Amino acid sequence: MKVFKFGGASVKDSAAVRNVSSLLAGFSGEKLTVVVSAMGKSTNKLEEIVDALVNRDKNLFDTNLELLTKFHIEILGDLFTEKHFGVYQQIDEILELIARKFNEPIPENKAFLYDQIVSLGEVLSTFILSAFLQEEGHKAKWVDARKLIRTNSIFQEGKVDWNKTEQLITQNFLPLFDNNNILITQGFIGHTAEGFTTTLGREGSDYTAGIFAYCTNAESVTIWKDVPGMLNADPKYFNNTVKLNSISFKEAIELSYYGASVIHPKTIQPLQKKYIPLFVKSFLNPEAEGTIIHQSTENDNLIPSFIIKKDQVLFSFTTKDFSFIVEENLSDIFDKLTKANVTMNLMQNSALDFSILVDSKKVNVTEFISIFANDYHVKYNSALELATIRHYNDNTIAQLIENKEVLLEQRTRHTVRLVLKEK
Repeated sequence: MKVFKFGGASVKDSAAVRNVSSLLAGFSGEKLTVVVSAMGKSTNKLEEIVDALVNRDKNLFDTNLELLTKFHIEILGDLFTEKHFGVYQQIDEILELIARKFNEPIPENKAFLYDQIVSLGEVLSTFILSAFLQEEGHKAKWVDARKLIRTNSIFQEGKVDWNKTEQLITQNFLPLFDNNNILITQGFIGHTAEGFTTTLGREGSDYTAGIFAYCTNAESVTIWKDVPGMLNADPKYFNNTVKLNSISFKEAIELSYYGASVIHPKTIQPLQKKYIPLFVKSFLNPEAEGTIIHQSTENDNLIPSFIIKKDQVLFSFTTKDFSFIVEENLSDIFDKLTKANVTMNLMQNSALDFSILVDSKKVNVTEFISIFANDYHVKYNSALELATIRHYNDNTIAQLIENKEVLLEQRTRHTVRLVLKEK
C-alpha cells in the first residue's frame, strides 16, 4: 500500500480535482491511502470565520461564509451535472453547521473553537473528491480521520497518541481495503479521547501522511505538489534553482529545521523510524522522477541548499550592570521568551550580550522590549534577512553577501547562517 498526499493547490478547482482522478487512474489496481488538504485557500477563509465569531462581527462572518459556500458550490457544479448527488447534501450540512455557530455560545478556548471549524475545510474537500472519484469509476471510499488519529487535548497543536492511533487504523481503516482500492481521508485533523476534533498544526497534512504510513507499514509516501521535486532554493529568491534528486532523512530534517518549506518538519520522523521512503513529485507531471528522501546519505552534499527568511528582527540583551551573561541570565531570558510565546530562529551569546533573531510579524517590538526592560538593556535591528546555506563554499557565501552587511555569522562543518542587512 502507498500513501499519497494532495495539498490545497492540487484540489484548488474542478480542473485540479479532475487531474487528481486522472493521476490516480495511473495506479489502477494498487491500494492507495489518499490524504487531502482543504481546497485552495479554504483554510484561510475558515480562519477568518473563526476571527469573526470571536469578535462577534456578523458582517464579516456572513461575507466569508458566503465566499466559502460559493467556492465549493461552483466546484460541485463543474464536477457533477445534476444536483441529486448525495455530495450536495453533505456539503450543505457542513456549511449549515458553520452558519449555526454564530448563534451558539462561543467557547472561552479559542484554540478549541478553531479546531472545530477550521478542520471542516478538509472534510469538505474529501467529500467532493471521494464523490467524484466514485463517479469516475474508482473503487474509492471516504474515511473520517477524526475517528482514527488520536491526540491529546492541546488544540491547534495536537500531539499524537501513537499506540491508540495505530490500533484504530489497524482495526477500522485497513480492513476497508478488502472492498476498495482507494481510501480518501483528511490531512491536518485528529480527535481527543472525548471525541473533540483537534488539528495537528498548519501544514499538518504532510504529517498525517507520515502517520498513516507509519501505522500501516506503507511501501512509500508521495507528496504531490506543483513543483518538480524538492529544490535547493526558493525560486522567489534565486534564479537557476536545482532539483535535489535524492537526499537522506537526516538532511531533510536539517533543511526543515532551518526553514525549508517543502516538507513539514514532523513528517520525516515516523518515516525514518520504519525506513519508509518519501517522494516529492509534481501533480502536473506525475511521470517525472521528483525527489526521493530515504535513508542513504551519499548524495546529501552534492548540491548546496539555500534557505532565506525575510523580515527578521535581531534583539540583543545586556545586563544593566554590564556584568557577564551567565547561566542565570540565560535561564531568565528563556523563561520570559517561553511565557511570551516567542520562537527564535537563531541565537548567539558573547561575554556581555545575548542575541536572538525572530520573525518580525510574530513579535511587537515595543511590547517585547518592555518584558525585559527591568533587567536588561535591549537593542534591536529590523528589516533583516536570515540566510542559511547547507554544504556551503566560499563562492556560495560570496553570492549571498554581495551588497549586504553581515551582522552575525555562525558556521559548522556543513552549515553557515548569516544575518544580513541591505547596505
